[in-house]
Amino acid sequence: MTASPTEKRRTAGALAGAAAICMSILSACNVGPRYTRPAAPAPPAFKEASPAAYSAAPPGSWQPAQPQDAALKGKWWEMFNEPELNALEDQLNIDNQNIAQYFQNFMAARAQVREARAGYSPTATVNPAYTRSSVGAAAAGAATGTGGTSGISSTKGRTTVGDFSLPFDVSWAPDLWGRIRNTVSEYQFAAQVSAADLENERLTEQAALAEFYFELRGQDALQDVYNRTIETDRQSLELTRALVETGIDSPEAAAQADVTLKDAEATGIGIATNRALYEHAMATLIGKPASSFSMPVKLLTTPVPAIPVGVPSELLQRRPDIAAAERTMAQANALIGVEKAAYYPTLSLTGSGGLQSSALAKLFSLPALLWSLGASASETIFDAGLRNATVSQYTATYNADVAAYKQTLLTAFQQVEDYIAVLRVTSQQIARQNAAVEAAQRYVDISTARYQTGLDPYLDVMVARITLLSDQQALVTLRVSEMTAAVQLVQALGGGWNLMQLPTVSQVGSRDVSGQAARIQ
Repeated sequence: MTASPTEKRRTAGALAGAAAICMSILSACNVGPRYTRPAAPAPPAFKEASPAAYSAAPPGSWQPAQPQDAALKGKWWEMFNEPELNALEDQLNIDNQNIAQYFQNFMAARAQVREARAGYSPTATVNPAYTRSSVGAAAAGAATGTGGTSGISSTKGRTTVGDFSLPFDVSWAPDLWGRIRNTVSEYQFAAQVSAADLENERLTEQAALAEFYFELRGQDALQDVYNRTIETDRQSLELTRALVETGIDSPEAAAQADVTLKDAEATGIGIATNRALYEHAMATLIGKPASSFSMPVKLLTTPVPAIPVGVPSELLQRRPDIAAAERTMAQANALIGVEKAAYYPTLSLTGSGGLQSSALAKLFSLPALLWSLGASASETIFDAGLRNATVSQYTATYNADVAAYKQTLLTAFQQVEDYIAVLRVTSQQIARQNAAVEAAQRYVDISTARYQTGLDPYLDVMVARITLLSDQQALVTLRVSEMTAAVQLVQALGGGWNLMQLPTVSQVGSRDVSGQAARIQ
């Protein structure tokens, strides 16, 4: 019994519908492992920030801001109340070339997400063509069965044949086992890693600029110490020479005073070297040639602000390097899913159609239409363990990323504890060093007075001045260390960044490049 055309159409429609349902079900399959963020236990508080650590601290020593849950803000450097530093940091965020490089890396990572998403859609191509060939009359007659057709012309026993074609080809490989989905996820997570790396680089550059700024101000303070020392030594030399001329003192005293002055002058000149290097480094950070940038002289008088430390668990939300390490794990997990999909068969659907005619006028007529449909499936039946080895490789990579994530957390906790301790101890040293400088100044005053009255030799004055200079140098060095440790503590706390600023998986794949660029910058 032969089926009617209507029944054939119904049967074909039912089969097509069943095939579509099966493909929809298969497309929902994802053979990759489900990602779960590893547990990240954190201590309840920072040991070095506990009240017990400051119980015996002298007055004026540094302590963390209260309350403990206070948060750093976006432009964290403004807490130092240095207008020049504020202006430099704003310029760095615009013109720093390392930040610009990381930003373009992020833009490239976003583009890769869109590239991966293209795998969801069919690929269509068109290849219009026109050919013209010449054959003998006998061959042309055998080919056409007629002597004259549109598009065919004869000249001196030969026939010229023209052919117009407009073919279309469509191919599509359904994502049956989640290979494309996991690839998209992999690139989405990679783009998030790139965004976190950008923020980490931005924080690194900001902190470096602040450190160089305070180092340079420290050199200015040290230069001021030597300028005042040189002036005092010059006055002492003049006094000693006068006493020698009057017979009160010996030429040996004048020679000692001269040596002290020359030593101070030589060391004072050398301070300019470090200042120049810090100035050049700052110029590079803000995107300027070192030759066109200079900083005015200004002493280091900035007090260390009370920095809000918070609790260790907040570091999981505040440090971009931790966010990058966590997203790297998610990327590695998605890659395992991509490789596991290789165990399963792949299906390819192809279709082609078009128009072909020997006459351009008949190209768009029904007789010129041609088409074909096809499907193929492929499955690897032997690969000598290649797929197993590949999945094992990416599983090991994921486990390594888990270890790297945990190590990043441990390093973060260590850095915060380190810089809290440095700030606490250094501030206490400064309090003691201030007292030492005051005592050394009294020593100089007493020895100078006794020398002027002839009670003691100039050697005592020289020793007292060297002691004062050494104590003043140590005080400046401690002040610089305190300011740079404050910057490093802010960096260890993540600056003013938090996890809410990280672009979501949907945002990194958005076509709105300008909006995303403005957001990340």
